[in-house]
Amino acid sequence: MDHSQPETIESWLNWKWQIQNRIKTQEALSANLELTKEERSSFDSCSAFFEFSVTPYYLGLADSKDPHCPIRLQIVPRQEELIRGPFEKQDPLAEETHMPVKGVTHRYPDRALWYLSHVCAVYCRFCTRKRKVSNSFHTPGKEEWNQALAYFRSHSEIKEVILSGGDPLNLSNDKLDYLLGELKSIPHINQVRIHSRYPVTLPMRIDSELCSVFKKHFPIYLVTHFNHPKEITPLVKERISLLIQKGNVIVLNQGVLLKGINDSAEILKELFYGLTAIGIKPYYLHQCDEVWGSSGFRVEIAKGVEIMKQIRGKISGLSVPLYVVDLTGGGGKIPLPSEYLAEKTDHSYIFRNYQDELYEISY
Repeated sequence: MDHSQPETIESWLNWKWQIQNRIKTQEALSANLELTKEERSSFDSCSAFFEFSVTPYYLGLADSKDPHCPIRLQIVPRQEELIRGPFEKQDPLAEETHMPVKGVTHRYPDRALWYLSHVCAVYCRFCTRKRKVSNSFHTPGKEEWNQALAYFRSHSEIKEVILSGGDPLNLSNDKLDYLLGELKSIPHINQVRIHSRYPVTLPMRIDSELCSVFKKHFPIYLVTHFNHPKEITPLVKERISLLIQKGNVIVLNQGVLLKGINDSAEILKELFYGLTAIGIKPYYLHQCDEVWGSSGFRVEIAKGVEIMKQIRGKISGLSVPLYVVDLTGGGGKIPLPSEYLAEKTDHSYIFRNYQDELYEISY
């Protein structure tokens, strides 16, 4: 029986049905995709260290016949995941070494990341947190929540708390309401941000009840994770509109530059304009983190810089994100800007613009 197909449209649009009916086995995946020999052989070996999971909704966006489909490449295990590169780490951002209490990473002075759930709708094969996502041991419980909240209250330098995971929107509305209320009651916390891929992989999670919770705690900043134009579906457009108009949520996107998926100026321009059109500000484009098994996804930084140079000036600045790398070892994010300074003279700077024309600016 194919559990990826519901009996009613109401079931399909029920986010809990989608979670409960995620495809998790090679047999179930084969019922939906024509797997190649390489995909079949990779499945079990890769699943030994990172689970496979995808919602029926997101799997439905994949091309059943094309192994190079950009959706398929993000979810189906490949042999490259078994390679351990010399610079790759299990915890590339050193989150565990900056963890004063379970679930809280406090690396930057003024902000802290709060890991709230080990569950995702889809387990992305390039995930930075492969070491803990899908493993319930790492999820903080109520006692750890209280310890985290006490930590936030006692550290007045913290101006922002970022709810992350796994996916924090996997929590119930009541729990989200409670946590947001507690955070908003701390005087020195200036803003609360939520990092979630559910608007991409499980857009039916955004409903009127969730929007009411967000509106109650305005302003809420939600940073989602679209990587390809195929992910911007009619349902996504509908639910993002609901999130913005009924939830009063400010929505941004942080994508990842991924080899064979979105590593071209044309695809990224379509993605960035597509996001802006539905009310999402492209915020960051990340260089893929150096997590174990990610070499098959990483694009050379020089190529990424060149792609961004091709984009700037060709589309609105409102639609252009900042290309960044999160330094392996916990050094934090740094921008990877394109170089436009062509020459420095005794009295001026000479710049090369997006059309490769030279312009002189005085000191």
